[in-house]
Amino acid sequence: MSLVLKTKEYFKEGKMPLRKRGQNFLINKKAIEKIIKEANLKLDDQIVEIGAGTGNLTNLLAKENKVVAIEIDDYLVNILEKRFKNNSNVIIKDEDIRDFRLTNLGLNKYKVISNIPFNITGLLIKNILTEKNKPELIILVLQKQVGERIVATPPNMSLLSVSVKFFGKPEIVGKISKNSFWPRPKVDSVILKIKPKNKYLVSETNFFKIVKAGFTHPRKYLLNNLFLNGIIKKDKAKQILKKNNLNLRIRAEELKVKDWVDLTRSIFK
Repeated sequence: MSLVLKTKEYFKEGKMPLRKRGQNFLINKKAIEKIIKEANLKLDDQIVEIGAGTGNLTNLLAKENKVVAIEIDDYLVNILEKRFKNNSNVIIKDEDIRDFRLTNLGLNKYKVISNIPFNITGLLIKNILTEKNKPELIILVLQKQVGERIVATPPNMSLLSVSVKFFGKPEIVGKISKNSFWPRPKVDSVILKIKPKNKYLVSETNFFKIVKAGFTHPRKYLLNNLFLNGIIKKDKAKQILKKNNLNLRIRAEELKVKDWVDLTRSIFK
């Protein structure tokens, strides 16, 4: 039975996927295999899958690896429990990932792989990247526009792209057509690979205090945003921008992550 027919079979009794939870199930085996290939899995790798759905991705992951499948929807949890009741490689967690911390799983080393629910993309990425015990690798399927925003470079940076790049190196490693999902979403998706790292020895609190202030009004000059948000007095801000070789008329979207790091060091030295 094809993945699309198998997936629809779970909903034959009139139950339909919930749009409010962004339930778009991946039904293209080649796309699933591409996701797994990009994860570069070894036999001892432990995987956390967020939003396991009906288990199409889980099924291939669990052939050789241990998988913690996290799912909030009780109906889908029941499907997963029945589907994998004889597979010791799969542990199913009925949790709301918006509140649940992956560190609580007690895994020393793990990788995150997820066909990410479109409606909680930003929050989910933030939660994963700010875990005390960060994953070794993150593979996410998300909306094409969001993926492109994350990997953007100056002068098209955003708060999201700066945030992700502070914690890791994001890269789009594949594209997935909207026709590869059921129900079919309105937009295409991409496979985003993030290798977590933090080589910048600055306070996360101070860093994001400055970055959030800088993006308060993206079309205003950075100088004014820092001043208006009470980060630093205007004359001092001018001195620091000049010291870091930044134009006084530069906007937040034009800065690299390294520029934000240097500003953090200069302001909170």
